[in-house]
Amino acid sequence: MPRWLPRAMVLALALFACFQLGSWAFHQLIGLLLNILIAFFLALAIEPAVGRMAARGMRRGLATFLVFFAVLIAGAGFMVLLGSMLAGQIVDMVEDFPKYLDSVIRWINDTFHTELSRVEVQDSLLRSDWLRKYVQNSASGVLDISATVLGGLFKLLTIFLFSFYFAADGPRLRRAICSVLPPAKQTEVLRAWEIAVDKTGGYLYSRGLMALISGVAHYILLEILGVPYAPALAVWVGLVSQFIPTIGTYLAGALPMLIAFTVNPWYALWVLGFVVIYQQFENYVLQPKLTSKTVDIHPAVAFGSVVAGTALLGAVGALIAIPAVATLQAFLGAYVKRYAVTDDPRVHGLRLRDGRTFARVWHVLRKGRNAPVAGAGGRNAGADTDDGA
Repeated sequence: MPRWLPRAMVLALALFACFQLGSWAFHQLIGLLLNILIAFFLALAIEPAVGRMAARGMRRGLATFLVFFAVLIAGAGFMVLLGSMLAGQIVDMVEDFPKYLDSVIRWINDTFHTELSRVEVQDSLLRSDWLRKYVQNSASGVLDISATVLGGLFKLLTIFLFSFYFAADGPRLRRAICSVLPPAKQTEVLRAWEIAVDKTGGYLYSRGLMALISGVAHYILLEILGVPYAPALAVWVGLVSQFIPTIGTYLAGALPMLIAFTVNPWYALWVLGFVVIYQQFENYVLQPKLTSKTVDIHPAVAFGSVVAGTALLGAVGALIAIPAVATLQAFLGAYVKRYAVTDDPRVHGLRLRDGRTFARVWHVLRKGRNAPVAGAGGRNAGADTDDGA
């Protein structure tokens, strides 16, 4: 046996053990790492506001506290407003449930020539095994729901604490990172940090502006239709449609449609049509103009980044995918060498099989691009055309 073989085996076993230990630790800490990642992007999002307040002489800790306090007040007010709306609407729907049931039973009897009654339907539902099992499972799942709510509150508190420290001690954190890097790398790290702050803050602020516009537009529609709780529903549509990627629009429009259906079934169709039309207007007109200077990425790239982020990190990846890709694109753009595009008709999408026709069309295009002034050189232009033909 060679002398190096035992040492190599021991080294391989040690590396394998370290890999297994690292993998186990990573899987155990994946929740904490995701919370830190969310907190970091949240700190980047509020960095511009904190930086402006700190530039005016305010301490960064106090500025960060004021920003988080404003966000907390706005979120609590929205939840209270939405909770009161849902509670009142649920009470009204429970009170009017017999009327809805009577109308459905009447429609079934008229359509299918049956003789159902509300009393029979209620008795069959109350005596069904499905309802009994559902009540038992719900009673046993109360503790699970409570544990989930407490766990969610703890995660939210963890995210806010980490984001507060990242924002309040941002300069100290940057100095700590740069202290272990050579000067050339320090410049690149600071540049990447600045780009991340600009892109993340711009993404958040552009989304907030689009949420405001969407809320106002839907509020006007709901007021015209006479749908109750129009302000709360407008806030719901604006926030959910903008800050929940991909499916946020459908989740946002479902609640106003349900409330409008309780007023008039046709109103639900009006709301659905307006949501679809406004979504197209937002995708093709509003969003490109608002995000062209803050998060300048192609819509296909944005959609692909959201899908990839969801596949990798779930909902967290969907939330941070667009600002992360925009930051990476802006950072790598300085290192990609660009050249002048060749003056070839195929760049403009021209693919003509006939070479003569190809040359003639290309000559006409170049002539239109370099057209002479009217009255000066008309004969030469005609001669050029004849030569080209």
